[in-house]
Amino acid sequence: MKRVLSVLSLAMILMFGGLNVKAATGLSNLQQNDITQIVTLVAQDEDAATSESGEATSFNQELKKRFIEGGPGFMGIILLCLILGLAVAIERIIFLNMSTTNTKKLAQKVEDALNTGGVEEAKEVCRNTRGPVASIYYQGLDRTDEGLEAAEKAVVSYGGVQMGQMEKNVSWISLFIALAPMLGFMGTVIGMIEAFDRIEAAGDMEPSLVAGGIKIALLTTVFGLIVAVILQVFYNYIVAKIDSIVNDMEDASITLMDILFDYKKKNVTK
Repeated sequence: MKRVLSVLSLAMILMFGGLNVKAATGLSNLQQNDITQIVTLVAQDEDAATSESGEATSFNQELKKRFIEGGPGFMGIILLCLILGLAVAIERIIFLNMSTTNTKKLAQKVEDALNTGGVEEAKEVCRNTRGPVASIYYQGLDRTDEGLEAAEKAVVSYGGVQMGQMEKNVSWISLFIALAPMLGFMGTVIGMIEAFDRIEAAGDMEPSLVAGGIKIALLTTVFGLIVAVILQVFYNYIVAKIDSIVNDMEDASITLMDILFDYKKKNVTK
């Protein structure tokens, strides 16, 4: 900033002062030197800013660079595994979150409906509630007239059906978890074979001859492992979510049978 002010001051003096030609020439030389220094400083500041922004985006750029270096063959298949695995995982997560139900609140509503309006009103409560627990309650209530044993069998059987729906397509995620690193290893092995073919063709062991090929071969393994790690996190979350819902289903089934037993007992007493 001081340099800029000095340049402006000298310019004003040259415009309005009564300096002689020799002094003006000397000042113009000084002005030129100062301007050159200012331009240099500004360029250095711009380079520094560019380097700082480059550090912020270096990870993404490096990731893209390494992915392109790995080649379109195995890298494309590994990327496809990631996309398909994430698509299945996101679909399952949305489905499981929508299947989550407040079982205690639902059981209380069903019990109140049974005491006030009977089985049909309780079934209507289950129809208006989404989730596997409500579906199990509905199947149990629908078999109430056939006895508690028939209702229990219906609850157990339909519970297995609901578990199958929750676990649908989860096996595909585990397949992609296993497939991604295997494809990476296969790409590495093929790359190593190509590197040794180059050594055999050249007839000499030069590091520069095979270093690039080995580096590219190892990149497929790295990206395969990255994909497997990402999908494994989603897979573990989905499995834990399914286990939580299954536990709620089992507890809710026991609660329903207790409610139906009390309901039958009251009706027999009346």
